[in-house]
Amino acid sequence: MVNVTYDASGDLYSSTGTIFNMGDIAWTLASTALVWIMIPGVGFFYSGLLRRKNALNMIYLSMMTVAMVSFQWFFWGYSLAFSETASPYIGNLKYFALRNVLNQPSIGSPRVPAIVFCVFQLMFAAITPMIALGAVAERSRLGPLLAFVFIWSTLVYDPIACWTWNSQGWSYVLGGLDFAGGTPVHISSGTAALAISLYLGKRRGYGTERLAYKPHNTTYVILGTVFLWFGWFGFNGGSALSANLRATQACIVTNLAASVGGLTWMLWDYRLERKWSVVGFCSGAIAGLVAITPGSGFVGSPAAVLFGFMAGTVCNFATQLKFIFKYDDTLDIFASHAIGGIVGNVLTGLFAQASIASADGVVTIPGGWLDQNYRQLGIQLADSVSGLSYSFVMTTIILWVMHFIPGLRIRCDEETEILGVDDAEMGEFAYDYVALENEVMPRSEYNAGASSGSREPQHTAATTSQISQEKQIGEEDVSRVQ
Repeated sequence: MVNVTYDASGDLYSSTGTIFNMGDIAWTLASTALVWIMIPGVGFFYSGLLRRKNALNMIYLSMMTVAMVSFQWFFWGYSLAFSETASPYIGNLKYFALRNVLNQPSIGSPRVPAIVFCVFQLMFAAITPMIALGAVAERSRLGPLLAFVFIWSTLVYDPIACWTWNSQGWSYVLGGLDFAGGTPVHISSGTAALAISLYLGKRRGYGTERLAYKPHNTTYVILGTVFLWFGWFGFNGGSALSANLRATQACIVTNLAASVGGLTWMLWDYRLERKWSVVGFCSGAIAGLVAITPGSGFVGSPAAVLFGFMAGTVCNFATQLKFIFKYDDTLDIFASHAIGGIVGNVLTGLFAQASIASADGVVTIPGGWLDQNYRQLGIQLADSVSGLSYSFVMTTIILWVMHFIPGLRIRCDEETEILGVDDAEMGEFAYDYVALENEVMPRSEYNAGASSGSREPQHTAATTSQISQEKQIGEEDVSRVQ
């Protein structure tokens, strides 16, 4: 039985002898809700950037990821990441199935109970694989992704979270500064997206005009950005685990970096197109948010301007890497998240200040180059390279092991690419009028012949004809390019 009372100030007094601050609990729980809304925000952002026939599955994947990671976190994820008896690389099963995770002090802060810290960190664990799943856009089977999310969270996210935030982790002990997830969230997911892109290969028609399409729903892109920007106040501000000046400063630099990043990216795009691109602005805002994440609890407001400018510039130019190295990163996840996370980690090593970190009255750090702590940059680089390398190698191994297990191969067939993942894998569309597009056959034809009760719609002669025609057009496009 849990036995709790309240002291004279109204704070929670636990039977373990610990006093929990009710204001800190309230802020952390509110931040949990803010981070949760970011996950469908990623889904809407990705959906808007794709073609109509692949718009719905990205929103579905965001909700599927929340559900799967919530179970994984309950099962053993939290224990693997945050057990106090962890090794320098990964935890143990001390808190398996959330046993005894309730009213003892959390490893993150003695002012909030473990159960509050657990649900807050769950949101970080859930959004990370969803960021990476953008790499499967337009060419994946959805069923195997359930298994992939569970396995990836266990073998990639949990170890990196452990070594970054657990007081036993090697990076934490070494003195790495990562306030809200530069390496565990962004570098790990962005690098995983690169590994997924290389494994899946190029989409059908890659390098031809068939894929020279514009985002089908810019409103979805804006909506996703709104959800992300809004939720990022909880993502960064909530990582203080307390309603204090450090949390406030984290919110200020978060908003500032996003604003400068959006303006910078948009202006770089304007020099080429002479158009004021809202997609460019949204992409830059996300890049600025990614970059400020590791440093948000360590840097001052002037530094946040540089974070936003560097993220908007470096990530914008990094989108050209896929053309140089010939890989199909559909949504530029590696450029925005992995490169943006590295930019944030490096700048944190340069501009972290002990005076900012101590605004909560608890944390003491040596700071970065501004505080004449020159070794901090080396620590930040070591953490970044370790996270990038580990995520890429482990993700590649996971994908190829699944590749040779019956039923777990992720790449879809060519017919699914032609029809669209929404129709072929889900039997549903984001819009009723999607079938009017000539890139997708009329759904009435696709469903014709399914009246026999079969769970799999049968292809009609018209369907087969259209698929053949699409294949022929694609082959002609490729031959022209060659």
